[in-house]
Amino acid sequence: MKVLDWYILKRYLFTFFMMLLLFIPIAITVHLAEKIGKILDNEVPLNAVLIYLLDFTVYFAHLLFPLFLFLSVIWFTSKLANNTEIVAFLSSGVSFTRFLRPYLIGASVVAFLSIILGLFLAPKASEGFNDFSYKYLKRGKSAVDNINVFRQINDNDIIYVSSFDIKNNLGHNFTLEHFEENQLKYKISAKTIKYLENDTVYRLTNYVKRDIGIDVDLLEIIPKKDTLFSFEVDDLIPVIYAAETKMYNDLKNFIEKEESRGSSNVGRFKLVLYRKWSLPVSVFILTIIAVAVSSIKRRGGMGVNLAVGICIAMVFVFFDKVFGVMAEQSDFPPLVAVWFPNFIFGILAAYLLYNAKR
Repeated sequence: MKVLDWYILKRYLFTFFMMLLLFIPIAITVHLAEKIGKILDNEVPLNAVLIYLLDFTVYFAHLLFPLFLFLSVIWFTSKLANNTEIVAFLSSGVSFTRFLRPYLIGASVVAFLSIILGLFLAPKASEGFNDFSYKYLKRGKSAVDNINVFRQINDNDIIYVSSFDIKNNLGHNFTLEHFEENQLKYKISAKTIKYLENDTVYRLTNYVKRDIGIDVDLLEIIPKKDTLFSFEVDDLIPVIYAAETKMYNDLKNFIEKEESRGSSNVGRFKLVLYRKWSLPVSVFILTIIAVAVSSIKRRGGMGVNLAVGICIAMVFVFFDKVFGVMAEQSDFPPLVAVWFPNFIFGILAAYLLYNAKR
C-alpha cells in the first residue's frame, strides 16, 4: 500500500506546485501589463519593481492557495478516474477511506505551508505590495484612512486630526482633549502637528491650550511649540491594511490595543487573524470535496469535473467574501464570518464523501 500512497502523494504535490508555477507567471504578466504605464511614468527603479513582483507573488499565492489546491486535486484525480486507475485501486480491496489517506497527507503538507506563509511570509509581502502600490501606482495617495482620524488613546485622552501625511509625518487640524471623571480638564489644538523622528518630539504650529477652570479658562497661545505626548505617531495614521502586515503575536496585541480604544476597524482586523487558521482547515475540506467530485468517471470526462469544481470554488469564494464584508461593515461576528464557509462546505464534504463511498 505504500506504493499507492507515494504514487498519489507525488501526483498531489507535483500537480499543486505545477499549478502554482503555471498560474503565478500569468498573474504577474497580466498585473505588470496593467501597471506598466504608471511604473514608467513614475520612473520606478528596477530593483523596486522586482521586489514588488516578488511580494506580489507571495501575496497572490497566499490569497488563492486553497483554490489552486482544489483545482489541482480535481485535475489529477479526474485523470486517475478516466484511466480507470481508481476503479483498479478500489476493486483490489482498498476502501475509499484508505484511498483518501495520501490525499490527507498531502493536504497536511500544504496546510503546514499555508500556516508558514500566513504567519511569517504573507505579512511582509503584503506590506511591501501595498506600500509600493500607494507610493507609485496610486498617484501619491497615502495608504491610510487620512480623513477625520478620531480615536481614544487611553482612559483620559481623545485625539483628532483632519488628515495625516504619512510620508512627511504631518497632520492638520490637530486636537487633544483630556478628561478626568468625565469632565473636560484641558484642550490642546494646533493647525499642524509634525512628528520629528530625530528628536522624538511633536512640533505644533498655532498652538493653543485651554485649561478649563471653574470660573475662568486659562489660555496659552504659542506660534510654534515642540512637546511630548503619550501617544505614538502610529495613532495618527490608522493604516487600512495594518492587520495584513503584522506577524501573529503583533496582530493579537494590535487588536487588543484597538479594542481598548473602541476602533471601528476591529472586525476587519479580526478577520485577518482568524483567517490565518481557517485557511489551513479549508485545505482539508476542499481536498475531500475535490476527491469526492472527481473520483467518479463521467461521460463528459475531465471537463465536467473541472466545471463542477470551478462552480464549487466560486461559491466558496462568494461565501467567504460576503461574510467578510458583513463582518467589516456591521456587527456580524468575525469568528462566525470566517468559519461559517468552512462549516457549510465541511457538511458538503461529508455528504459528497458519503456518496462517493457508496
